Formats: sequence, structure tokens, C-alpha cells
Amino acid sequence: MVNEIQAGVPLRSAMRAVQAMLSAAGCPEPDVDARELVRLAAGQDPLLSERLLTAPQAAQLQADAARRAARTPLQYIEGHWPFLDFELAVGEGVLCPRSDTEIVCEAAAETLQGKQRPAVLDLCAGSGCLGIGLRRFCPDAQVTALEKSPEALYYLRQNAEKALLEKGIAAPAVQVQEGDVFAFQAQLAPESLDLIVSNPPYLTAEEMQHLQPEVAKEPAMALDGGEDGGVFYRHIAAAYGEKLKKGGWLVLEIGCAQQAQLREILAACGWAARVECRRDYGGNDRVILAQRGMERIC
Repeated sequence: MVNEIQAGVPLRSAMRAVQAMLSAAGCPEPDVDARELVRLAAGQDPLLSERLLTAPQAAQLQADAARRAARTPLQYIEGHWPFLDFELAVGEGVLCPRSDTEIVCEAAAETLQGKQRPAVLDLCAGSGCLGIGLRRFCPDAQVTALEKSPEALYYLRQNAEKALLEKGIAAPAVQVQEGDVFAFQAQLAPESLDLIVSNPPYLTAEEMQHLQPEVAKEPAMALDGGEDGGVFYRHIAAAYGEKLKKGGWLVLEIGCAQQAQLREILAACGWAARVECRRDYGGNDRVILAQRGMERIC
């Protein structure tokens, strides 16, 4: 049972009460989350304000703390989350943006240097973080973001319209396309793209059985990569390679133990020109980059 949060107490005291609730619920960073939930409810940093909690603020904080104690991701409670130097709308039904994916976006942007109006396809786009991030790095890029989930499309369309307006990039930041990654290749002309980027579902069946409580609240269709985690990788490598121009790049987010698997998948599909792996801030393998050469891919 969640203890009642009282109106009229200092914000700092309310923060300590929320921290105790979240700690009891097993939340991994109860101090960080409690501070943010009070800031969200009261509009003030509880460590920098002497104000007292009002009754409406107490009611909101009570509701938000109860959701977080039930292990709802903080991103969903906030309703938005930073990615690079902009914010994305998020909520139930869409994968939460993560800092590791910023590394994917940065690596993908490097492949576009010197290109004029490059054509980019973001597969399994979710919130749109990769495609929209590429527009932030490369404002003249022509980006299409493909997504199947109606719930994720709701946030993708919002972000396409609003995420980069404050950065001086007119809406839409990306062209939103509803569709299935396993069929969309039929709509693409050969050698029409400079870059394909994706953070596809890549968790294995075993990993799906042992998700952290917060991750279990995120959509399974954005996480589940099949028995060995490679279902989406195999299809993308085989079906989309010839949609890239010669010298174009395929850039994929991977799990920290999937580099060898991805290299095998790419080699089996004829990606022989150039394959690289980049690590995230934690030193884990996170990005595979494969450049199309002159060879035929699958």
C-alpha cells in the first residue's frame, strides 16, 4: 500500500517520502526518480526550492509515485524524454529512447558526410529517434521512417511534426510510413538509398523471459528478435542490401553479445566490402556498420 503524500510539506520532505516508496518497491534509482517526480508535479527542483507542496501537486505526485512504484518507466510518466539535444514524445506502446542509441545515430550520421540530400530509411522507427536524430545532424537528408505498430506510430507522427521545430528544422522532420519491415522492401527501387539505419527488435527468446520490470512494460514487438535475436537482422541484410546505392551504408544497433552473429549474417548475404563495430559509452558492442560494395547482395 502506497503511503499518502501530504499537502503542505516542503518539497524536499515530499521527495524523501517518494524515495522511500520507490526504494521499497525495488526501483533501481529511487533518489533520482523521486527528485524528478517531485519536479514534474511541482515544477520546482526539490533540492533548490523552499516551497510547500500544494494539494493538486500532492495528488499528482501521489498518482505518479504509485505508477513508478508499479515499475512503469519514468519516461512514460514524464511523457517525453531527451535524445541528443531535443526531446521526443513517448508513452505506453513505444520503446523508450536510450542513450546507447545516440551512438548509433552518431555513427550513421558519419556515413552521410559530404553527401547532398542523402536518401535515408529508418526501419522499425518507433519514436523516430534515429531518423529524427539524423535530420538534426544532416538537415538536408530525406528521411523516411517506417513503423508497423499503431501505438508507436502515434508518437512517431507527433515527433515528426514537433521534435525539431525549436532547432529550426521545419516539420515534418521525417516522412512517416506505416508498414511492415518484412514487406516494405518491395516498395523500394534498387540503389535508391544512401543509408539504411535501424534499431530492430533483437532480444533472444531467453532474454525475453528475464526482462527487468520496466523493460517488461515496453512493447514486446519492439524487443523480441526471435529465438536467437536475429530474425530482423537476417531479413534486413538479405532484403534491403540492393536498395542501397554502391557505397551506401547499413547501420544497425545490436545487443552487446551480437557482433559475431551479425558478422556471420552479413557475410552470408554477401556484405564483403566493409564491416565495422562501434562500442557504446559503457564499452559494449553497440553498432554494426556495413558498406555496400560492388558485389551483389543476396
